[in-house]
Amino acid sequence: MRRKVSVIVAVASPAALALKSLVTTIPIVFAISGDPVSTGLVESLNRPGGHFTGAAHMNVEIAPKRLELLHELLPLEKTVGLLVNPTNPVTQSVSAEVKSAALALGIELQAIEVSDDDGLDRAFAGLHDMKIGALVIGTDPFFTSRAEKIGGMALRAKIPAIYQYREFAAGGGLMSYGGDNTDSYHHAGLYVGRILKGEKPADLPVQLSTKVQLFLNLKTAKTLGLSVPLSLSGRADELIE
Repeated sequence: MRRKVSVIVAVASPAALALKSLVTTIPIVFAISGDPVSTGLVESLNRPGGHFTGAAHMNVEIAPKRLELLHELLPLEKTVGLLVNPTNPVTQSVSAEVKSAALALGIELQAIEVSDDDGLDRAFAGLHDMKIGALVIGTDPFFTSRAEKIGGMALRAKIPAIYQYREFAAGGGLMSYGGDNTDSYHHAGLYVGRILKGEKPADLPVQLSTKVQLFLNLKTAKTLGLSVPLSLSGRADELIE
């Protein structure tokens, strides 16, 4: 704000929400996962109002689907962990939706709170003591920045796990299912250009991507002794071998 920049780009909901309470005049373009209306960033998708606009992709809303995909692969597993960051403002809604899905599937869901690297190490070290047989990783920028690392940790712990981005599965995680963040970044970049040319954020509808992708790491599945049904592998956008 002191530098009087022309526009600010906010990547992920926590950054955008922090700017919401601090910045009142500088145009803000966000690229986030989840619904920007329910989180209070904009008034509506078509007419954002104020000085916020941007792009969003589906991830928070489909967190329960990640649990369902794990259940499809592991129908006998009844204790599943949910890794969440308690400092993330969307964690409460994600946890509530995944818990509701777990109840419907007859699964005991155990929330594991992690907000730093030490906590991440402790969480994975304690999974077997908690008798957790599979793991859903909640939507969070901290986890995203360490997606490849967490994928490797899940493989070393021999825990079937699912997250939202391909990097996780490529790093050794079993599955990834989520929206395409590159699509959001692309639209956000276009909006930055238009704002720099004089357009107002309030006049630029939020771009919402509904595209979701499923990635399966068959090498990890084999290491874990899992047989992936054709009904699941056939729906994958990519099979990592």
